[in-house]
Formats: sequence, structure tokens, C-alpha cells
Amino acid sequence: MRYFVVFLWLFSLSITAQNEIRNQKVNGVVYDDGSSQTLANVHIINLNSVRGTITNEKGYFEIDVAVNDTLHLSIVGFQSLRVRVTNDWIKSKNTQIRLTEKAVALEEVVVTPYNLTGYLQVDAKLIPVKENYRYGISGLPYGYEAGEYSPNAFSRVLGSIFNPTDMLYNFFGKKPRELRKLKEMKKDDTVRNLLASKFDRETIAVMLGVDKKEIAEILERCNYSESFIKTANDLQVLDAINDCYEEYRILKKK
Repeated sequence: MRYFVVFLWLFSLSITAQNEIRNQKVNGVVYDDGSSQTLANVHIINLNSVRGTITNEKGYFEIDVAVNDTLHLSIVGFQSLRVRVTNDWIKSKNTQIRLTEKAVALEEVVVTPYNLTGYLQVDAKLIPVKENYRYGISGLPYGYEAGEYSPNAFSRVLGSIFNPTDMLYNFFGKKPRELRKLKEMKKDDTVRNLLASKFDRETIAVMLGVDKKEIAEILERCNYSESFIKTANDLQVLDAINDCYEEYRILKKK
């Protein structure tokens, strides 16, 4: 009994120490490296705890961290930056971080509408009628296009479970920890608002440890249409990947 009490005491000390480590904070000011002006509305996400914050009008931010956590900083028009939390930063609390403006080269945009002839019977055959499907995204008051209710969606995900060479089989099988973090991202309002305003897939790619191009392939394998893949914001993409993964897990258990 005495040993059991000692064990509980040591265990409680360990938990308390871990909480104290996790509850540490760092703060800093984010600057434009070119103009040396402070940057407001920079999104900072702790990739380890999956919590976020935003810089204020003076470029200042504060966030909960532990040593060796990685912070991901992003804002439209600037190169994103990942910064590791060190003991020095925690002790000094404040630091300056500089972001570099992106050099954006505008590309020609070519709009290619359907080549309609003006004859109803001909045009009806030219326009695809089974390309998009309706989908319910949490937090949205209206339906959205997606793939899980489309023809063959079930059989496609099911087929991935038994095919070791399939892209989904390898992705879902090797990334359970990252996918759980992706689900946690939705619990933080700052992170949700960031994802709802972005369309570049960068934050999701960083969380999953994949190339941004692979996200399009994942969605395509989950039977989402090209229209959804190109137009959905990052929050909708996160929901889509989460739902596909949950379906995968259920089918695998069965």
C-alpha cells in the first residue's frame, strides 16, 4: 500500500510538471522584412498543440508553448515561416520575427466555357450532368458539392482498404497521428477562421506532412470532383479529408 501511495504521488508530480511545461507562453512582434513595419493579422499556429492566435495591430502576439514546439506563421502576400520554440525564447519571452514578401508573377488566366452549339438536343449531351454532388459541411447553412454520395464513392474507398499500392491505403495507414491533429484543428476558433479564409492548402499540407499537390490527389481518390478540389476553402477541404478518413476507419473495422 505504501508503494502504491508513493507511485501516485510521483505520478501526480509528473503530470503537474508536464502541465507547467505546456502552460508556458512566448510572445513576439512580427515585422515586414522589407519595410520593417509591423504586420497585423498574421496567423500563428502551434503545430504541436494545434492552437492558434493572431498578431494585433502592432504585430504583437502571445501563445502557449512547450520547448521544441513548432510555430507556423502565415499571412497573405508573404512567405510562410516555421519557427522552433527554444529555451532562450521562453526565458526572454519576447522576440522579433520577420516575414519576407512574396514575389508574385501574374499568370494568364484562360476561361474555357462549354462549347455550346445553340441546339438544345446537342448541348444537353455536351454538359456533364453527374459531375457535382451535394455535401453537408459542418458550420455551413447550405449544402456543398462533394463525393461521398456520388456513384461508386463507397466502392472506391472500400477498394483502397484492401490494396496496399493504393494512395489512400498508404496515406491513411501511415498518417493516423497527423489526421487526428487535423481533426483537433477545428476546435480552435482562430484556426477555423484562418482555414475558412484560405485556399492555398498550405496549412493542411504542413499539418499532414505532405506536398500540397498530394492533397488534390487525396480528395480525388475520396471521389471529390475537380470543381470541389479547385474551389473549396481550406476548412471545407479539412472537413472532406476528415470525413473520408472516418469512412475509411469504419470500413476497415468491418
